[in-house]
Amino acid sequence: MTSNTPSNWLPGDVGQALLVGRVWRKAGEHEGPCVVLVRSGEVIDITASAPTTADLFDREDVAQFARTVSGESLGPVEKLIEANLPGNAASALRLLAPNDVQAIKACGVTFAVSLIERVIEEQAGGDPAKAQEVRETIAATIGTDLSKIKPGSEEAMKLKAELERRGAWSQYMEVGIGPDAEVFSKSQPMSAVGFGADVGLLAASVWNNPEPEIVLAVNSRGEIVGATLGNDVNLRDIEGRSALLLGKCKDNNASCAIGPFVRLFDESFTLDTVRKTSVALRVEGADDDFVLDGVSHMSEISRDPADLVAQTWGPHHQYPDGFMLFLGTMFSPIKDRDTAGGGFTHHLGDKVTISAPELGALINTVQLSTALAPWTFGVRALYRNLASRGLL
Repeated sequence: MTSNTPSNWLPGDVGQALLVGRVWRKAGEHEGPCVVLVRSGEVIDITASAPTTADLFDREDVAQFARTVSGESLGPVEKLIEANLPGNAASALRLLAPNDVQAIKACGVTFAVSLIERVIEEQAGGDPAKAQEVRETIAATIGTDLSKIKPGSEEAMKLKAELERRGAWSQYMEVGIGPDAEVFSKSQPMSAVGFGADVGLLAASVWNNPEPEIVLAVNSRGEIVGATLGNDVNLRDIEGRSALLLGKCKDNNASCAIGPFVRLFDESFTLDTVRKTSVALRVEGADDDFVLDGVSHMSEISRDPADLVAQTWGPHHQYPDGFMLFLGTMFSPIKDRDTAGGGFTHHLGDKVTISAPELGALINTVQLSTALAPWTFGVRALYRNLASRGLL
């Protein structure tokens, strides 16, 4: 996706899609985050009826409510998208991540291809120069197609025993084909950035990449109410040194991007639609002519999205404010960028676009976490702000 035509950043059927988002808005004496709907291409502020998206998603009749609730029109969604594209002047309406107080969780190693790459990171010890050699060794030992193996099945357990016999078992294999999914805390409530924002890398990382993913919106009852797009920014070198550094890799300033909107489930968009969705990735370098394209097909996921939600929410763990769940990616870029055999890593200024026909597109620009504005607007600030505006 290279065109900046606003319609290219929205679902192909935006006229019938029920979209939920958040914007930072100044209205009269007050300013702050507002919950918005997109209906028939029009942005409508419904904060007076749903002060947070968590409140909205908890409604029993969320889709019907979204179709009928009244609010204040903020104009066409195309205008909002265009104003928030990177490089455009500051907008009076700034798009935020479409989630607020929900926990932000993520699943790892849910695709066979990403499983192989995680094992490569581990075996290479975080050194990108060793990755190709390790990749060839792994391929010779176990092959490269694990997509037909159902995690936790008898066949998977036989493979595990064989790999242990060969000394090739890995902690990533455990969560990739074992019975238990990897579910971790990606980021903190209120910390995700949205469409058009910068995403952050740690300065210490020299081997990193975007992770284009579907993100489910789940309410406090464990019900999946919709889906959106996300970038689960990945630091391959640091995690490769030790999986115990996952928190250091994943949870940093602006290291989580979600958006542009959550599309609510209804007659035209369901979990089955998500299961069939393809997620495209495009990286365009700002300081070189590098372009990287790739696609993840949700049909190739090893664990069903509903199973991943059940492994996150249930009798063992509840989320009273709901949660957002990254479903994982099959895309671990290996295309050489700087040196032959060196694979891919980000340059500052890279433009990252993650898109799906049913969900539109999420665009962000890569910078260092330390160079971005500190994160200061958390949950307490949100509720103080809503109270001062008479919305609580």
